[in-house]
Amino acid sequence: MSVYSMTGYASAQHSSAATSPACDAATSSAMRLGLEIRSVNSRYLDLSFKLSDELRSFEPALRELLVRRLKRGKVEIRAVLESNAANLMAEPSTRLLQRLNTIQDSVKAWLPQATPLSVADVIRLTAGTSTTGQDWQASLLALAEQVLQSLLAAREREGARLALMLQDRMGQLRSLAAQAEPLVPQLVAQQRQRFLDRWRDAMGLVEGGALPEAAQDRALAEATAFAIRIDVAEELTRLSSHLDELARLITKGGEIGKRLDFLIQELHREANTLGSKSAALELTHISVDMKVLIEQMREQVQNIE
Repeated sequence: MSVYSMTGYASAQHSSAATSPACDAATSSAMRLGLEIRSVNSRYLDLSFKLSDELRSFEPALRELLVRRLKRGKVEIRAVLESNAANLMAEPSTRLLQRLNTIQDSVKAWLPQATPLSVADVIRLTAGTSTTGQDWQASLLALAEQVLQSLLAAREREGARLALMLQDRMGQLRSLAAQAEPLVPQLVAQQRQRFLDRWRDAMGLVEGGALPEAAQDRALAEATAFAIRIDVAEELTRLSSHLDELARLITKGGEIGKRLDFLIQELHREANTLGSKSAALELTHISVDMKVLIEQMREQVQNIE
């Protein structure tokens, strides 16, 4: 299964000939249905509809279609129904003009101060009836299915790019962990020798002189305590385990964004602990480099569904 980003955009249009029952039989126009879907990252699925007046009644059907296919993201759906200029200026029938005049007389009978209809009002009202003779639900849902497929394809392409980036950063983290692993035994050996040298100086022994057994035991105990304090083997083991789980999820694909986000937090915790236990500049540098890589991963994981 693929990895999907929550970021994407797709649009399409559909044209259809429509004849207005309010106009002369010969008066017809091409109606254009346009739909676009854009999405960005979000913690949950957040749908926002911006539909023209003629299409608002179809929002529940659109919502049901999108909920079945999308799981996360802030998704905005725009749909508009437009006609060409010839239709907007189509001459209304005599019957419709008579009907508007009758309605106006009835309104003025109750509201004498009401403003009479203007020519612009009549054109607007009659143009608004040009789509009543056609049910656009089937066309809208078919177009929405087409746009949704394009959106999913765009999100899949972006998801593949994000997966490659995450795998690259994971490889760099493993390389840094491999560099850190041999540093701790070296530090412990150096610290043990430092303790022994200090005891030798304190007792005034010449080079090659043997330390008393008690002094050697004390130096060994100090070195052991130091080793326990700076030991990062557990952190490196957990970090490797988290990276293995990240790799498994990316290979699996699907709805993995929230789990990836949790694992990124765990990686950051291990890198922080590694830095806090650092007893050498090399380990400090490794910890900082790890946190930079993990932060880069965190930014991209926010976009994965």
